[in-house]
Amino acid sequence: MTAASTDHLLEAQAKKGIRIWDLPLRVFHWLFAGCVAAAWGLGKFGPDVMTLHFWFGYAVLALIAFRLIWGFIGSETARFSSFIYSPKALLCYIAKLPKRQMSNWKGHNPLGGLFVFLLLGVIGAQAALGLFADPEDYINVGPLASWVGIDSARTALAWHGILARATLILVVLHVAAIFFYRLWKREDLVTPMVTGYRKGK
Repeated sequence: MTAASTDHLLEAQAKKGIRIWDLPLRVFHWLFAGCVAAAWGLGKFGPDVMTLHFWFGYAVLALIAFRLIWGFIGSETARFSSFIYSPKALLCYIAKLPKRQMSNWKGHNPLGGLFVFLLLGVIGAQAALGLFADPEDYINVGPLASWVGIDSARTALAWHGILARATLILVVLHVAAIFFYRLWKREDLVTPMVTGYRKGK
């Protein structure tokens, strides 16, 4: 490769930005967002026969299973090891959060990393509990409800509803964080999750 072509390549890479997210992670992110939104909406406002709600719930569980695997074998920023931070690192990041400057963090920052684990845990538990829920309508019975007693199935149903509300709160916080970073810190979190690249220094 000639010096001219090398310079051209470096210039093109600089314009494109810094690679943050790999393609499988980006596809997971948008599919996960869509399936969670669809499952939640159908569960709240959908028809009485919630067949589609169940199918979107299965999709959510399948996507979480993929994310757990990808968290160990994916690219650097996709791996869980890249965003497990100490309490000290988390507190230091939170203390600097009000500063009106871009963090330019490659991957998940300490607060974002904690949020990922919380989101996966809450939504994963909520979807899994739906498998055991039995509302006694003889229609919308979880496929594994017969594995547990009726009391356990009713408890699963109750917690399925509680965690659905928790999911809504987490989604609202996630969207609020995107706006906070965009408007206050002048940091675009959406484009890198579409293109994989962040405009960097």
